[in-house]
Amino acid sequence: MSDLFSQPSLKQFFLEIYNLLKEKESEVIDLWFEISDIDFLSNFNSLELREFLERFDFISIQKGNYINYIVINKIIFITRCMQFLELDVRQLSNLLNYDGFEALIQEILSQNNYRTIKNFRFSDKSNLKYETSQKRYEIDVIGIYRSYILIIDAKQWKRKDSFGAMNKAANLQYQRVVALKKNPETISDLIQSLLGMSCNVQKRLPFTLIPIMVTFETNWIKINDNSVPLVGISNLNSFLHELEINLQYFRTVKVSKISSQKQLP
Repeated sequence: MSDLFSQPSLKQFFLEIYNLLKEKESEVIDLWFEISDIDFLSNFNSLELREFLERFDFISIQKGNYINYIVINKIIFITRCMQFLELDVRQLSNLLNYDGFEALIQEILSQNNYRTIKNFRFSDKSNLKYETSQKRYEIDVIGIYRSYILIIDAKQWKRKDSFGAMNKAANLQYQRVVALKKNPETISDLIQSLLGMSCNVQKRLPFTLIPIMVTFETNWIKINDNSVPLVGISNLNSFLHELEINLQYFRTVKVSKISSQKQLP
């Protein structure tokens, strides 16, 4: 079985799965296939199949209708297959719809040790709502690592989209960050829920909130006129690795105090 894990064999395996996924609906994340649908696996016996598949975290065997099926998680597959296929994460993102694109961003953050949440909604209870005329906000993806909190707006925009539109969207993202800070109970609950009740959040103060736009295409402009970074999905991993180095160039919001958590009796 050792030959099955050679680079050519794994490339064949990943390519066959990729071609299967291209034919499926983009809104579905977990896809079910009969074992016979994947030619690469056709000559495996039951034991060999399980031993082979247990090496990969994006694929599993599930029972259904009295037979075994292969279940593939598209999000994890995308992050695992790039070392075997001559495709980058932007090309692979074509397998996803908007919700899947958000989930991919969340998965990339998770693989970089961020605690994450998707589709976070909150009400503005501060006086800011009288200036903005906006009472409700939604943030696509939030990730926290150490004392950095990324506030991400996901856009499946193409390179042809105007800088004016991207610039405006990035400024709105900054407004969401300002609104979040002005609601101390909301951000305190958010931080504590992401880090867990056992974490001493006070020791991590101050937190740095960083508004970010993550787009489908890599943009020729890397930052908007308010210093909000515009990051193509193919550059997100390197952006995370270089965040501390480049943070001085980005618009950020500091949170130096959070509300005390209520303790259960």
